[in-house]
Amino acid sequence: MRIAVVSDIHSNLEAFHSVLNKIDSMKINDVYCVGDIVGYGADPREVLKILVRKKIPSVMGNHDYAASSGDVLKFNQFAADSIYKNIEMISENEIKYLGDLNKKMEVDLEGTKIYFVHGSPRDPLWEYVYEGDNLKTYLDISKSDILIMGHTHIPFVREINGKLIMNTGSVGQPRDGDPRASFLVYDSEKEEGEIIRVHYNIDAAAQKIIAANIPVFFAQRLFSGT
Repeated sequence: MRIAVVSDIHSNLEAFHSVLNKIDSMKINDVYCVGDIVGYGADPREVLKILVRKKIPSVMGNHDYAASSGDVLKFNQFAADSIYKNIEMISENEIKYLGDLNKKMEVDLEGTKIYFVHGSPRDPLWEYVYEGDNLKTYLDISKSDILIMGHTHIPFVREINGKLIMNTGSVGQPRDGDPRASFLVYDSEKEEGEIIRVHYNIDAAAQKIIAANIPVFFAQRLFSGT
């Protein structure tokens, strides 16, 4: 069985379309999302409609929390401005959808326990976990065989004592120096995770951000992936 996991779409419809097209071309059984559906980009409504239509299970990210609650106290001014713009673009039902998302999700995949969370098992919304951190701690907290996270926008796959801890990277705003959209595929037969990168129309996504009066910074950084 093979599953795909996306994260940090950030209202980037062009990137999301490209990722989903790639997933459709692969032998994928199920798709999951580990949060930050909205924020930064210019198409929150369209991205949400796709998630709902395709029935992609998702956990809540910090930007989803901010858009559903209006609480942007932990955000810098640019990020807060993008949240306010995204709130203007979505309906009350879509705001409720974001607010109703769980902060973690646990799935049994053929006897393998998978724990999905945006930030970390210790702090689901806000903690950043990087490849150089003490990753075993997070595996122990999750009590899972596989821990899958997002939030940092920097992908990695690590095996620790026969267990996997992985970060999907970002669909809509990569920050590892590679501007291509990023997502994760886990193969239960091979017991392996793989980061997949996909080209998308960055210029179109950037122009939409500018046209929507979202801070231009979020358009510019798409081209560098930083």
